[in-house]
Amino acid sequence: QMQLVESGGGLVQPGGSLRLSCVASRSIGSFYEMAWHRQAPGKERELVATINIEERTNYADSVKGRFTISRDNAKNTVYLQMNSLKPEDTAVYYCYGDRGSYGRYWGQGTQVTVSS
Repeated sequence: QMQLVESGGGLVQPGGSLRLSCVASRSIGSFYEMAWHRQAPGKERELVATINIEERTNYADSVKGRFTISRDNAKNTVYLQMNSLKPEDTAVYYCYGDRGSYGRYWGQGTQVTVSS
C-alpha cells in the first residue's frame, strides 16, 4: 500500500519555526505534484503549498515569504519549512500526493499549534 507519513508537528511560540516532513513509501519522482494542506478548527481545509515534478512551487498568499516547500527525491521526502509562525497558522497539516493514474493520496495529518 502506498502511504504518506507526516511528522514534525508540535507546539511553538509565535515567531518560531518548524519543519514538517512527509515520507512516501514510493519514489516521489513518480508523483506529478505533492502539496501541503491545512485545516484549522472550525474552518475548511485550505491549500498551503505545492511542488511539482519539475520542482516548481506555489504558495497561498497567507504563507508567502514565510513557508518553503521542497523535496528530496533520494529520501522520498517532501518538506515544509515554516518560519515566522503566527497563531493563525495553528492547524492540522496534511501531505498530499498526485501519482497520476496510480492514484492520489493523503497523509494522516500532523498538528501544528502556535501559541504562547
